[in-house]
Amino acid sequence: MLVNAVHSLFSEDLHRNKVLNVVDLGCTVGPNPFSVILTVKESLERKCKELNCQPPELQVYLNDLPGNDFNSLFKDLYRVGEDQKSDVLLPCFVMGALGSFHSRLFPLSWLHLVHSSYSVHWLSQIPKGLTSKEGFPLNKGKIYISKTSPPVVAAAYLAQFKEDFTLFLKSRAEETVQNGRMVLILHGRQASDPWGKESCYHWEILAETIHKMVSQANVLSLSLEGLVDEEKLDSFNVPYYTPLQEDVQDIVD
Repeated sequence: MLVNAVHSLFSEDLHRNKVLNVVDLGCTVGPNPFSVILTVKESLERKCKELNCQPPELQVYLNDLPGNDFNSLFKDLYRVGEDQKSDVLLPCFVMGALGSFHSRLFPLSWLHLVHSSYSVHWLSQIPKGLTSKEGFPLNKGKIYISKTSPPVVAAAYLAQFKEDFTLFLKSRAEETVQNGRMVLILHGRQASDPWGKESCYHWEILAETIHKMVSQANVLSLSLEGLVDEEKLDSFNVPYYTPLQEDVQDIVD
């Protein structure tokens, strides 16, 4: 998908720019960011060689929240870059871009290619509406949508995803050049029920584990390190949502 997106830039004559601006949103750390850079770089080089044209320089922005370990990320990139130097044909520059991708990160009409892998399903915050008017938790004993969660919980998660994904798309629309490209990979689900195994299984296991820690704390009646208070469990929900394809399509439309 990413290779096809890069090649499609040539049909829009965007390769004629002296510089192509690319961003990897929610890059985290490890080998994945370098894999993205290498894929884009090699695809550009291959296509320019086919067309016998001068390749543009490549500016890659690596984005994540300020808490990401950018020091380790750039040390690893530098180390891998040194190993790959003999194979470098296309000039490539890499910079960090700190901030939430749920808002603007770049100047108007700046990006030619936007990429994000397994990040956009993370929400900007815990969904609103998970407590009653009196302040009581509505998703008691759980940390995500569950079969035992009241319908209002699933509705709150969907509403938050719609709000966040809409802001995401609006921000990228302003930042991306006309006829630019975007490749998004995110968790999704096929079942219409949001509490199905494919999207909730791992959160159910985690909730059960935390619940056991709560039970131990209650039995011991002591505040011990490693044990969790029931109040903390009841007030904790993960900022994550697994949408249906129809959910995503509706927002895009």
